[in-house]
Amino acid sequence: MKDSLTFKEGDQAHTLPLLGISDLSLPKRLIIADDQLKADVFYRQASEGAGFLWRGDFQNAKQLLSAVQRRIDKAGKRQKTGTLSPQERFHRYRLARVHRAQLLSRLLVEVSANLKIELPRAPDVTEAIKEALGPQKNRFLISLRELLGFIGAHEWRTKGLHVDFLGQKIFPHFGVFAPIRSEYLDLIIKAPLPPNLQSALDVGTGTGILAAILLKRGFKQVTATDCEPRAIACAGENLKKMGVESLVHLVTTDQLPEGQFDLIICNPPWLPVRPTSALERSVYDPDHSMLKSVLDQARNHLKLLGEVWILISDLAEHLGLRDPDQLEKWFAEFNYEIVGRESVHPTHLKSQDQEDPLFFARSKEVTSLWRLRQRKIIV
Repeated sequence: MKDSLTFKEGDQAHTLPLLGISDLSLPKRLIIADDQLKADVFYRQASEGAGFLWRGDFQNAKQLLSAVQRRIDKAGKRQKTGTLSPQERFHRYRLARVHRAQLLSRLLVEVSANLKIELPRAPDVTEAIKEALGPQKNRFLISLRELLGFIGAHEWRTKGLHVDFLGQKIFPHFGVFAPIRSEYLDLIIKAPLPPNLQSALDVGTGTGILAAILLKRGFKQVTATDCEPRAIACAGENLKKMGVESLVHLVTTDQLPEGQFDLIICNPPWLPVRPTSALERSVYDPDHSMLKSVLDQARNHLKLLGEVWILISDLAEHLGLRDPDQLEKWFAEFNYEIVGRESVHPTHLKSQDQEDPLFFARSKEVTSLWRLRQRKIIV
């Protein structure tokens, strides 16, 4: 997002760009705020469209944001959803999340041309901003909530995620899906392999972790694709650190590349709804368009006895967003037979949190690795 906001400070008017990646609406007006601002006042005025430019202590701004978040979440828990269908409950949850993000985004900070925040107790955010937005030449405004996301992503990129099977760390970049749910990796690690282990294709590679796992399992060469340049850069950096970059051909594309493969693997977005931001595209995809595109194209890229592996959750089914037998219907429609299916119950915290609005679905969720092979066509 790149829009400008005008505000008055003292007797002087200023106009600064508002940078970020979210698609949320701009504040109707901008109010100068400091440590005296109360959470209830922020909540009320932000709900009416106001934004606040923070001039107080940075850590106090974080505390204010947390206090407002608690108020929003508390109000959400008071809503009665018992009579709603699973799909209606999900869509209400989505609307509430957008509303929550909108309000929390209304607390802004100013960043100087050298990417510093001139506030008491402010951290060094230079690298975090560069990684998310690239170098900047002029001062600008940014949502504190989004800035905290940049900082969190920078911390993940710095410390990395250890993957036991690889014996190494994966370093996610900002805007690239981080493989923090290890149970789905175990499915890839333990699944029976197709007969030949020459070439594999990793569609939507992200951090490059699945490409690395396939190499460790014995594939001689892997092609890895992603439509996001950020992801290709991230995968390239990770594979280089592992010393296997020469064994992986990286391609920026949203189509399957030329070639024939013994294995095509894809972990598509799991929920068939429209994303509201770029960061949501790894989870939300209208009508499962990526999944169906891969199933369609893969038929022309499989070697003899080659397999397609689809890694996907059934959360959409428990939310009423997909019929329970829809996946198998699509597999049959694209002329695949199911060679095997390995499944696991997720262990992430939300699957066990009874206060989560979607606990009714998350508690039943199963993630499956579907192993498919083209049916023989008898003429």
